[in-house]
This record gives sequence, structure tokens and C-alpha cells, in this order.
Amino acid sequence: MTSLPIERHLLRARDLADRAFADGVDVEAMAAAAGLSRAHFSRAFKRTFGQSPHVYLLTRRLERAASLLRHTDRSVAEVCMAVGLTSVGSFTTTFSRTYAMSPTAYRAAYPPATAYAVVPACVRRLYGRPGHVPVPPASDPARSEKTGPVSRA
Repeated sequence: MTSLPIERHLLRARDLADRAFADGVDVEAMAAAAGLSRAHFSRAFKRTFGQSPHVYLLTRRLERAASLLRHTDRSVAEVCMAVGLTSVGSFTTTFSRTYAMSPTAYRAAYPPATAYAVVPACVRRLYGRPGHVPVPPASDPARSEKTGPVSRA
């Protein structure tokens, strides 16, 4: 049996990071998923994807945190823990450096989560698929449902 090319191993590690970033996955776990030593994995990951595995994980976590801040009413501490980070202070500093505003200011820049309308799943399915928007039946102005044919005198 031949070994898989290194890129396949790196994709497996990146998929692990995308899937389990909130579960406390770290560079060691990613290297283990790729079957490489941490040092070799870090060099190969950076050469292939253009950023270190640590930066990649942090980016995924911050993107998810930004989404949670926009769309939920969770506190900043809850958001921090939900994305797999443990220090609220470090989270706030890193978030502020990345998004040029604090998590609280970022949330204030968007409408509150309660302002979003709840759309039933059946409506989302019906109107959410491109090319599947139902067309209402053509109305007949010469006919009314309640009165029958319209008489014009």
C-alpha cells in the first residue's frame, strides 16, 4: 500500500480544525491527525496553506465568535467559551486586534438578535431554494370569488 501524499494528510488536519475548533483541538491534535510530528506538520501546513496551524485555528474561532456575537444574545464570556477559548481577556484583546473593535462594540454595530424575524422552516424551504419560488395563480379581474361574475352596466 502506498502512502497518501502529504497534502491529503494536511487536508485531514485542516478538516479536523474546521470541525472541532470549539472542542479545544490544538496543533498537537492536528499534527496527530496528519500523522506528522508537530514541527514538521507546522512547516508543511504553513507552506501549503500560507498560515501557521495556530493562526488558522484562531481565525476559525474568531470567525465563529463574530457570528455568535451578531446572531445571539450570549455574553462575551459565553461566546469565548463556546468557540474553544478559555481566557476572556485574551479573547477580547485578540478579537479587538483582528476586528478593530471590542466584542461588545462589534455586537452593538449589528441589530439585536431578537430583531431577526423567525421564519418557519416550511417557508424557508419553499422560498429559500433558488429557482423554486412559487408563482401565484393569475387573477381574473372579471370574476370575484364571493360574488361570481362581475356585471358591468
